[in-house]
Amino acid sequence: MNEVENPNVEETKENLEETPETTDNMTAETSQSVTENEHGGDRNGKEKGKSFFGKKNDKLKEENEKLTAKVEELEKAKVELNERFLRLFSEFDNYKKRTAKERLELIETASEKVIMELLPIIDDFERAIAANQNVTDLQSVKDGFDLIYQKLLKVLTRFSVEEIPAKGEKFDTDLHEAVAHFPAQNEEDKDTVIDVTEKGYKMKDKVIRYSKVVVAN
Repeated sequence: MNEVENPNVEETKENLEETPETTDNMTAETSQSVTENEHGGDRNGKEKGKSFFGKKNDKLKEENEKLTAKVEELEKAKVELNERFLRLFSEFDNYKKRTAKERLELIETASEKVIMELLPIIDDFERAIAANQNVTDLQSVKDGFDLIYQKLLKVLTRFSVEEIPAKGEKFDTDLHEAVAHFPAQNEEDKDTVIDVTEKGYKMKDKVIRYSKVVVAN
């Protein structure tokens, strides 16, 4: 009995014979795909790394530019402040010299005014001394000197100079200088000026000479 060949069986055999080659092709394609994916991953990682460091470098560069601009701005401000300081220092130095000169001129002018006011009194004294050479009337001499004294007091008044009250006043260290002390006769006289050895004067509320006094203790 002859075997009957089944076409389906033959086809199945052919397919089985072709399967190893197909499997090998699939395996190769899979390996190639995996390799490409790995290389692709490496490239992506490198590109990401380059992108990260690139952004960081750009940021550092930007910050460096800002700092450089800030330093230049501060240097410019320092130069301007230094120039301004030198200018103000020069102006202040000139101001001090000018005020010192004006103060000196004022003192000299004030001294000149005082001397001009005193010269007529010197003239009066000289005339009085000359006239008193042959005078026998002492009263007229006294009257002449009294007139000169009153004239001198008027000059002091014009310059705001006045006598400091002392005798009979309470002792004041801001006005008086004690040169001697005596026991007080009673409680009311304690710390009271009982005598003046040298008059004191003040000019416009400023003491120019303290009164030298004797104080009761």
